[in-house]
Amino acid sequence: MVKKVLKFGGTSVGTTERIQHVAKIIEKEQSLGNKIIAVVSAMAGKTNDLVKLSKEISEEFNKRELDVLLSSGEQVTCGLLSGALIKLNVQAKSWLNWQIPILTDGEHTNARILNIHIEKINKYLDHGGVAIIPGFQGISKFGDITTIGRGGSDATAVAIAKIFNASTCEIYTDVDGVYSTDPNKIPVAKKIDKISYDEMLELSSLGAKVMQSSAVQTAMMYDIPLEVRSTFTDRKGTKIFSQENIDYTKSVTGVAYSKDDAKITLIGVEDKPGVAANIFEPLSKAQINVDMVIQNISSDQKTTDITFTVKRGDVSKTKQILKKNSNINYKKIIENDKVAKVSIVGAGMVSTPGVTYRMFRALSDEGINILAISTSEIKLSVIIEEDNTLKAIKKLHTIFDLD
Repeated sequence: MVKKVLKFGGTSVGTTERIQHVAKIIEKEQSLGNKIIAVVSAMAGKTNDLVKLSKEISEEFNKRELDVLLSSGEQVTCGLLSGALIKLNVQAKSWLNWQIPILTDGEHTNARILNIHIEKINKYLDHGGVAIIPGFQGISKFGDITTIGRGGSDATAVAIAKIFNASTCEIYTDVDGVYSTDPNKIPVAKKIDKISYDEMLELSSLGAKVMQSSAVQTAMMYDIPLEVRSTFTDRKGTKIFSQENIDYTKSVTGVAYSKDDAKITLIGVEDKPGVAANIFEPLSKAQINVDMVIQNISSDQKTTDITFTVKRGDVSKTKQILKKNSNINYKKIIENDKVAKVSIVGAGMVSTPGVTYRMFRALSDEGINILAISTSEIKLSVIIEEDNTLKAIKKLHTIFDLD
């Protein structure tokens, strides 16, 4: 008998008809002799609706009460799915975060899971029951409801798989696996059968929305096999596991993109030791994530231009912090929030010469100017003008034989 964690995303449980379909998937899995823990998201769009309601009350809605509000979405799904299973004569029970409990640490709206009590649920599974658990939420040491950040249901599912010592964690979504790029934009994108944790982590952090990056990271740390598959078809999905099981014959596995970035350039920064730390330390303290950084030294070696990228939503806050920063001197700030980050990812890049050249030549052939570059062993990212995003993805997808 195998213990499985099945996680169902918002689109999978978006309507009562879909919830009934999910119940049949669980019924089938249990009939095969498996012990099933199902982790569910809120119904598609529900969390956004709840956020909207909070903003109608106040733009600065209290974070503790926001967690109480947002966690109600998963509670609804838990009750509906349990009810659907009971209607199929499957023994099922919903467990809310405080009933288990799922213990968390950290600030409201961005908590992390510390531990999960397993005794009651394991006993229920041993007696033939299916446990339905809400993703995205927990309870703090003070007894307050907390949420784990948007997309946190994936992280909950992986944490449950680890703590309950499950054999596998299956992520059910509206696509039948991980694709070489966004199939909605590039119809010739193909499904990847197997991918390493490292590659999946890069793709998810770079804009691929199939899985939350923190969930992939947790799975990688504890070597928990993952599978991304469709709720709506029986086709095999994408298996995500350790790197030694991956085929390295392809240098590039996928092309990812993000349109959530902005480029900021400080012109004429006084060039002296510690200037970069003085620029980025206040941004770090303000929880602003800085991605790419480029520094150009001027010919007189007295000033420098520093370019970096942040999320678009952080541009205004970033500029305010820079303008108030008395520890740096510069001539002016230039911002550009009409940019996109396009990346190629592949474990085989390490052992394949010429990948960088091929990417840059491909973009050049399309008349696309590169504004910034960032690299790692298995990733190469560039910032380009947003209007060129689709053209760049298509070209790179073709150049690296991913069509």
